[in-house]
Amino acid sequence: MSFYTSLSGLKGAQTDMSVISNNIANAGSIGFKRSKAQFGDIFASSPTQSTKMIAGQGQRLNGISQQFTQGSYESSEKTLDMAIVGEGMFVVKGDPPREQVTYTRNGAFTATPDRNVIDSTGQKLQLLPVDASGNVTNNTLAGAFDFVLPAGAPSDPTAQLVNVSIGLDGLVSATFANGEAQVLGKVAMATFPAMEGLRPVGDAHWQSSGESGPPTIDAATNGPMGALRSGALERSNVDITEELVMLIGAQRNFQANAKAIEGASQLSQTIINMR
Repeated sequence: MSFYTSLSGLKGAQTDMSVISNNIANAGSIGFKRSKAQFGDIFASSPTQSTKMIAGQGQRLNGISQQFTQGSYESSEKTLDMAIVGEGMFVVKGDPPREQVTYTRNGAFTATPDRNVIDSTGQKLQLLPVDASGNVTNNTLAGAFDFVLPAGAPSDPTAQLVNVSIGLDGLVSATFANGEAQVLGKVAMATFPAMEGLRPVGDAHWQSSGESGPPTIDAATNGPMGALRSGALERSNVDITEELVMLIGAQRNFQANAKAIEGASQLSQTIINMR
């Protein structure tokens, strides 16, 4: 039994090292959120047995939880680069026919030749409609629409776009060569009842799941959404020093369990060789 007990410890330490290694590998990834492996002990006995005479049977992986803490920020010279100060996430949508909706903290957005604003995976950033006062008129996924930069002013299509500004509340305004200004909408953001339940799909993108609960869609500065900072990017929340210390601990746990297996093997060999 001691073989299997130590084997469970080996597997746990190996999983822990894999999670920590993934955190370290993504220390430079924009919007990445570190993960942490959580373990529990295994104990089994019959109802009539005294637990005072029974040892535990090892450990098991309870789950790998994501840590949605705030990452540090770096300045950028691009208006379409955005960082979130709060718990919100950007809402992006894929191409037809699926038009899959995902959520991200990676605010490195760029404009395509057809003037769509997309993220690093090619998905389109979503905006919420607003009225003349800048108030959101529809805060649902169905009411959101693609962020498309206008080619010309509403009253004069020949007047080219010269500037786009994004406020702390996510209000997107466009200015044209003839001095005319146009409000395009507010950047759509989402929060969830249980952020740790989001399903990661890579590239700092997540999907909603039954464990995360349904998204709450709104603009920045509303509730826990946080504020938007144009011209900045959020780096990963990985602390290299902390991860390296945890990696050393996981390595020592692996070595200790391997030593326990070696001791059990020597004991078994001694008993088998007895005459």
